[in-house]
Amino acid sequence: MHYSRFVAIGDSQTEGMCDGDPASGYRGWADRLAEHLARHNPDLRYANLAVRGKNTRNTRDEQLEPALALEPDLIAAPLGMNDVIGRIDLGEVHTDLDYIYRRLAGTGADVVVSTFPNIAETIPFSGRIETRLAAINQMMRDFADAYGFVLVDLHAAPVLSDLRSWSPDRLHASPLGHDRFAAGAAHALSLPDSSPDWGRPLPPAGDPNRVLRTLGDARWFVEFFTPWIIRKVRGRSLGDGRLPKRPELTPVAPPAAAADALSIRVVPNADVAAENPMEA
Repeated sequence: MHYSRFVAIGDSQTEGMCDGDPASGYRGWADRLAEHLARHNPDLRYANLAVRGKNTRNTRDEQLEPALALEPDLIAAPLGMNDVIGRIDLGEVHTDLDYIYRRLAGTGADVVVSTFPNIAETIPFSGRIETRLAAINQMMRDFADAYGFVLVDLHAAPVLSDLRSWSPDRLHASPLGHDRFAAGAAHALSLPDSSPDWGRPLPPAGDPNRVLRTLGDARWFVEFFTPWIIRKVRGRSLGDGRLPKRPELTPVAPPAAAADALSIRVVPNADVAAENPMEA
């Protein structure tokens, strides 16, 4: 399929948090998918309206109309993770998602949505949201079936149950994780040079002993979970006052050689400057 106008909406995963840094800018899976598309169509124009911390209602109110105004022929709209972890009523979420997806389907564009990985495999104490995660994933499957959307099944990808696919906050993908999401989207869209093996497990890295894993979980709780709780109590979001990084359709520049190397290299779960604890 030949695309010329690609628009992405959503939260921090689609903005690209933890794939890059605040100084040089974030890249992310949607940028990587745009780069893949541009290799086959240099005339591609791409906009990314996603903003960290936004939930489905925020996306409906702030991003939907600007996205439609750009008249895209390809739309990326994996939504709902902040609703899952934010404890928003899932009935309301379903209503908002149906409104958004019905409007997107009406454009005639191809629309990419996704399930979400099983974060119970990577985040301590996440068992309490497994039921909510399963519910949002079923919504994604149902909407994909109902509207003929392209579904990227991240939940079924073993690579995304590996900590190396995640940044230190364990909620945002690492560069490797963003790369695998982009590869999954490329395969789901049947793009040239895509592979069905995008979600395969990483080579074994050796399991840390129980003491080290416990210490790592405790460090995560102090550095990432506690600040997130404080922010929620105060009613604040990392997206407050923040504008989209790429609000207009513009040409896609090829990635720098160093950044592009990430797409072919398995990297450890190294520390990344994280201003985004626990909020997608």
